[in-house]
Amino acid sequence: MRAGHANIDGMATFTVRDIPDLSGKLAVVTGATGGLGLETALGLAGAGAEVVLVGRNPAKGRDAAALIRDRHPAAKVWFEQVDLASLASVKEFADEMLGEGRPIDILVNNAGVMALPKRQTTADGFEMQFGTNYLSHFALTARLLPLLRSGQARVVQLASIAHKGGAIRLDDLNYAAGYKPWPVYQQSKLAMLMFAIELQRRSDAQGWGLTSVAAHPGYARTDLIANGPMVDSGLALEGLRRLFRPLIEPLVSHDAAAGALPILMAATQPNVTPGGYYGPQGWQDLKGPPGPARISPQALDTGVAARLWTVSEQFTGLTFG
Repeated sequence: MRAGHANIDGMATFTVRDIPDLSGKLAVVTGATGGLGLETALGLAGAGAEVVLVGRNPAKGRDAAALIRDRHPAAKVWFEQVDLASLASVKEFADEMLGEGRPIDILVNNAGVMALPKRQTTADGFEMQFGTNYLSHFALTARLLPLLRSGQARVVQLASIAHKGGAIRLDDLNYAAGYKPWPVYQQSKLAMLMFAIELQRRSDAQGWGLTSVAAHPGYARTDLIANGPMVDSGLALEGLRRLFRPLIEPLVSHDAAAGALPILMAATQPNVTPGGYYGPQGWQDLKGPPGPARISPQALDTGVAARLWTVSEQFTGLTFG
């Protein structure tokens, strides 16, 4: 650690200065053109990692790369256009990375959508939140596994405090019936946390050599919030929304840079707990310095995790190992 004053036992002091030297390391960050993904990429690039910015929008990708180079002139960073609502697009990107054959040291599965007011589907017909937030990252990790088996790779799944109220609806994961924005988002983030834990379990059993962890940003002020539950709220809630954002939200939230710290901790600290979970330590886990986060009991259900894994393999047509 360059600053030498923070570790997993002393997290209150963790900042980007405590990221170890990542020179020569290759990192892939999905959803890296804004918000948490961009802040994560900035932290990794600032520590010397070569960073692949994965996102849908080339213009935003160019801007993100330019911003990182402006902050860190020596940064090695490039953008790859990937639509995580398309398994074919995920395959195309993974095939490109496999073709290059370079081991990936850090994979941060960050991209996502939040609480879409109306049910939408991905290019493959999956419910959009489940398909984008979770299933695409399951597929990406499976395809990149040959590059993650160096014995040193770190894989980080982005979960959420929303997982606490989530349930895996195994009989209808795609919410063909009874779609509601928030429960569907909660399911997708619970799935991500369970994926992180199950990936570590299977890596240990199969000898993949991964360190699989999950992280959440608490309540981070990003476009994900503004474009998710803050839109189409209805006239009855418009007044509350206008009151909440300037007066209440700052008290219970932090900015994207602070929200990215648990992600960076999970991605870079040498003594993280395999299969662990990291997030803000403040009130209700909404904000504050990063450290170990609380895992809700349903996320530790190994039976459900195994069934979710099997269904995910069936949906994607992919297997690990």
